[in-house]
Amino acid sequence: MHVQVRIHPGPAGALLYEVPLGPESLPAVEARDLIGAWDAAREAAEREDWGGARAVLFRRAEGSATELVIADPDARCWAGAVDHAVGLDTLYGLALCFRLLGLIELLASAPWARGLFDIAPDGTTLHPALLAAAARAPLEPDGRFDHAGIRRALATRLTGSVR
Repeated sequence: MHVQVRIHPGPAGALLYEVPLGPESLPAVEARDLIGAWDAAREAAEREDWGGARAVLFRRAEGSATELVIADPDARCWAGAVDHAVGLDTLYGLALCFRLLGLIELLASAPWARGLFDIAPDGTTLHPALLAAAARAPLEPDGRFDHAGIRRALATRLTGSVR
């Protein structure tokens, strides 16, 4: 099934992406693509390529909708990097973008994840199990990760059982 992402000018000069399904229906991505998106975003930030504002309007078949606005300068930079590297005109590109944003948010807000990554001036190291979980875990209807779900997936990957 091919799903078309429509792109057109939106409010206040933002690009508007219209998607005929919810964020929770975005596909899983490959972990190597997620780390590639991370690297592209880091390089864009180093160039101070902040990108433009974007809005993504997810319209579900039953009629509900979720609009997610990417207006923060850092998030615009990261979304722009994914758009340049992969394209946000496909479900895969959007999935990659929201998983990157979700991973960054998780690293910033989940104390239990601190031992699974290292951010240093010369680059970032992410535990392969964390990357795999972020690449595969479903997104919530608000476009974010379920942190408890990621933690359960990690427990399974790291120990072979759920804690």
